[in-house]
Amino acid sequence: MALLKISISVGGYDRSGMGAVSEYVQAAEAMGVHCAWSAEAWGQDAATSLAFLAAKTSRIRIGTGIMQISARVPSMTAMTALSLHGLSNGRFTLGLGVSGPQVVEGLQGQDYRKPLTRLRETVDVIRMACRGEKVIYDGQTITLPRPGGEGKAIRLDFPPTEIPIYLATLGPKSLEYTGEVADGWLGTSFSPDHPDAHLAYIRKGAEKAGRSMSDIHLNVGCSVGVGNDPQALIDARRPGVAFQMGAMGSEKTNFYNEAFQRSGYQDQALEIQRLWKAGRRDEAAAKVPDAMVTEFGAVGTPEMVRERFELFAKVGVSGITVRFDPALDAAGQLKQLEHVMELAA
Repeated sequence: MALLKISISVGGYDRSGMGAVSEYVQAAEAMGVHCAWSAEAWGQDAATSLAFLAAKTSRIRIGTGIMQISARVPSMTAMTALSLHGLSNGRFTLGLGVSGPQVVEGLQGQDYRKPLTRLRETVDVIRMACRGEKVIYDGQTITLPRPGGEGKAIRLDFPPTEIPIYLATLGPKSLEYTGEVADGWLGTSFSPDHPDAHLAYIRKGAEKAGRSMSDIHLNVGCSVGVGNDPQALIDARRPGVAFQMGAMGSEKTNFYNEAFQRSGYQDQALEIQRLWKAGRRDEAAAKVPDAMVTEFGAVGTPEMVRERFELFAKVGVSGITVRFDPALDAAGQLKQLEHVMELAA
């Protein structure tokens, strides 16, 4: 099979301690893991941990997976990206996403309307700033300098630098935009059994911009579990799928739920969401069919997991960010990672 680049996700250092996270990333680097992506939701931020890890590593790439665009003004996002690029000796990748209205409006106090427009304009401003240009922009959601005040167009105090920008997108229009402009895609709720639920839109955007799919590094999140009891591995992951269907957004806006629906699981996704929103979380998890675990991840015996990796590669995915059972301790996570690196080699 084509070689899959294996990445890991870094988060939760407020609970485990940054020392433990650093040891995990250093061990991953020694195994040849491609990238460590930092999480950002409503706990730790995406940038601080990477600054620490940049000093503790020398080869593994580091990236924000993802940095929420509404939590920072675009110029500060560019400044942070350039800073991390320098601290890591060029190993940094900027992953961006729009998050969702519950976080953007509830925690950040920003207007969630026109998320794709905001994403498009944010990318424009970041690239302008990284090219060393004076930041002048007149968009629907971003206007720089601010009109009617004393501000002036400013050039960032960094040499022109090209930083890869990956977009975490799920909706059809956002996926098209990813195909048009992004260096890479950070996918989730992705099944290689139903690849066109995502990839058809990325391909459409790429073709519209005169690009090919080979211009875009397709990196998707993948729940992985290697063991001799596939059913136990599946059962352990049902609550996580139910959480995505019910908690990762409102009833009106849940991009994860919609992605599962596009993959052929409309009735199941909506019923799980209904049960979750009603507070019946155990019932919601019990309603998750095996296929909503197995078709969106790689769980089972080593041979079963290898076959899943082969299918991911066959549909054009070039990298996966592995996510293990969160109940595993550090030693268990490392053991699973060792299995993954052997199977993906």
